[in-house]
Amino acid sequence: MNLPTLKRFTIEEYHRLTELGFFQEDDRVELVRGQLIYRAAKGTLHSVCSTRLNRQLTKLVGDQATLRGQELIALPNDGEPEPDFAIVRNHADDYLSGHPRPEDILLLIEISDSSLTYDQETKLELYAEDGIQHYWIFNLIDRVLEMYSEPYQTSEFGYRVKRIALPNERVKLPCFSELWLDLSIVFPTATV
Repeated sequence: MNLPTLKRFTIEEYHRLTELGFFQEDDRVELVRGQLIYRAAKGTLHSVCSTRLNRQLTKLVGDQATLRGQELIALPNDGEPEPDFAIVRNHADDYLSGHPRPEDILLLIEISDSSLTYDQETKLELYAEDGIQHYWIFNLIDRVLEMYSEPYQTSEFGYRVKRIALPNERVKLPCFSELWLDLSIVFPTATV
């Protein structure tokens, strides 16, 4: 009996589909482990948190690194996800020659409400597998910042360290010992 198989795409095939206009301009699609993943639309809380986080990270990081918002990163296992934010090493051509790779990434950040389970499971395992050293999830459901570090592998991939920060705390940005992010400025305070 022949069972149906899932078609996996390479990064090159994904780029070709984009060039051919397969995706509409407002399609929210990313390539994860060769699969096309349609992402949920962002709600108000997500948008407000994203705006505030962008403002604060831009001030903090300045010229010390490059802040990328909703831009592709290149992962070895046929993946080009678009995290909400990535802080990456400065690159002379601002990554014109290619998207940031794991060795360029200082911190990946996802802002999660409807995508929380996906970000805590699929994305977490993906980022750990590719050696991303620091991964944060702004968990808007529980109103906490989940900070993951030290990727490892047993039968699955994950992070050895998970730290929770509350919305009234300040946290140090990884790789920048002098930079502190005030979460009370970032987390939306009113429910929508």
